[in-house]
Amino acid sequence: MQACPVQPQWRRPFSDRLLAALRLDATVFEEVERDEEAIGQAAAVIFLSSVAQGLGAIDAPSIPALLGGLAGLVVAGFVGWIVTSGLIWVIGVKFMGCTSDYGELLRTLGFASAPKILFLLGVLPLGVASYALGFAVMLLSTVASVLAVRHALDVTTGRAIAVCVTAMMVSFMVALVVGTVTGVGMGLAQ
Repeated sequence: MQACPVQPQWRRPFSDRLLAALRLDATVFEEVERDEEAIGQAAAVIFLSSVAQGLGAIDAPSIPALLGGLAGLVVAGFVGWIVTSGLIWVIGVKFMGCTSDYGELLRTLGFASAPKILFLLGVLPLGVASYALGFAVMLLSTVASVLAVRHALDVTTGRAIAVCVTAMMVSFMVALVVGTVTGVGMGLAQ
């Protein structure tokens, strides 16, 4: 008797995963949590969202200034992704006793940045509606982050919110201390 071959687990293509993350489809976070090969796709989402943020807020006086600004945003996007994932891992796993590995958080939080691609709509002449766009995108990104953390840490939505709020408070306090020490953000550094 011959054994049946094991069927490979079905995986959505990148474009389907990206659209699912934009729709806040929780199944995509569960899928990328388990797919170790999705780290490149998560990095692509970070890249796309960083570029979209830069293009959506164009005010560069020249092409070189625009490219320099975009490069800075891409670097900041990747650094923020890595640091935030690490912070959430420490809070969730070390302090709250959740189960996850750093890679799971990197993948899910990378895809949680998908709503930021909507910042690209900022190239349209929206006037004061651009504030509504910014608020809506940040709200969608926050919900996506909670979904990502919920699936990566295998916790309830309430605990995922607690982890995200704690990480936000820690990030704010660090930024406040760094800003106070360096004078950045207070008009002191020129």
